[in-house]
Amino acid sequence: MVSAFFYNLFMTVGVIVFAPVLFVKVILTPKYRSRSGKRLGFALGESPGGSASGRPCIWVHALSVGEVASARNLVQQLRRSYPQGIIVFSAATRAGESFARAILKEYVDCFVPFPFDLLWSVKRLVSWVNPDLFVLVETDFWPNFLRELNRRGIPRLLVNGRVSENSLVRYRRFRWLFSPLFNSFQALAMQTEQDALNMRQLGVDPARLVVLGNLKYDAVLSGSRAKAALDRAALQIPEQGLVWVAGSTHRGEEEIIFKAFQKLAQSFANLFLVVAPRNVERGAELAALAAQCGLVSFRRSLGGAGKGSVLILDTLGELSSVYDLCDVAFVGGSLVPERGHNPLEPAVHGKPVLFGPFMEDFAEISRDLLAIGGARQVQDEAELRSGLFCLLSDPAERERAGRQAQALVASKRGVVEAHLALIRRILERGAQG
Repeated sequence: MVSAFFYNLFMTVGVIVFAPVLFVKVILTPKYRSRSGKRLGFALGESPGGSASGRPCIWVHALSVGEVASARNLVQQLRRSYPQGIIVFSAATRAGESFARAILKEYVDCFVPFPFDLLWSVKRLVSWVNPDLFVLVETDFWPNFLRELNRRGIPRLLVNGRVSENSLVRYRRFRWLFSPLFNSFQALAMQTEQDALNMRQLGVDPARLVVLGNLKYDAVLSGSRAKAALDRAALQIPEQGLVWVAGSTHRGEEEIIFKAFQKLAQSFANLFLVVAPRNVERGAELAALAAQCGLVSFRRSLGGAGKGSVLILDTLGELSSVYDLCDVAFVGGSLVPERGHNPLEPAVHGKPVLFGPFMEDFAEISRDLLAIGGARQVQDEAELRSGLFCLLSDPAERERAGRQAQALVASKRGVVEAHLALIRRILERGAQG
């Protein structure tokens, strides 16, 4: 109770102090203006029905794009398991919500922005949805929200849970806040035994912990089956060219990639580069950077015929299909400290993968890929260039590494089914209670 008092005191003071700045930012920024009212609990429209309808209502929440992608197959299977149920989906970020609407619209009854963690906005949103079960994907713990669910007796489940070393340090520092939150879940489905051990070290009841594996494996299998039909001609990629895709890149990586490409192109005249920035709004910025590096590029978002040896894939939802067309892939957010992105996205298509040293968010997956020879880890431009040269000059090695990567993904099937079984048990327990 004391921790809740100080937390809400801090939140209230923060809102009062920063209210003028926040008000101006919301008014002047369309991406905030369009969602802030609903995040405060206003203009929600007709309620999805919740438990009052007699149909099971499951609220699934994911932080942003990466977590939404992890949840894709779980939500699809939830719909098949509960065809008459109500599925509500929320994401904390605008990009996450847009992505969710694009890939889950056939399976979700209602999309809603996640509430600001203020007592009154949380109460309004939870009352409006009135779920029978709340499912949190990976992370995004908010004290007032979880306490309100607990107060109403709404079961809570964490899926695809993970605790990185950096997160563990933070959770330990604020154990007084996080330990009660973690213990408020009926069950915490962790990715690995180490994640479960980290939770136990934070004081989480071992009876609440279960290790079910990583949803990203099944999610990427589902995503590869549902990929849009794209071919090289549609992207103006030379039919006989060698294709290197650098996916989910961040600022600070593209210059390294462009420099490596310049030098590799001296040895591989038919080399073609696709750069897919994590933030698609950076398309113009990347085109300018490519020009500064002496490269001719064109942007996918502008359409029309492309000229040059560099395609900037500044569109949403096409990266998986483009990975399917490449010869070798680099996964970004890893040469700069952005914690990495999902190397399974190219691996599921049988492509050899390279990534940098910063893979904290995919530590288990990157270790698995390295262990079976499906990936290479590089530290800088020189190692990136060297790794690419080896793969581009040796078709047999490309095929072997890609085959190993694809086999790893296939071997991890069944994670979603294990999560569904846990969800069924929790819902049945709630119905009986």
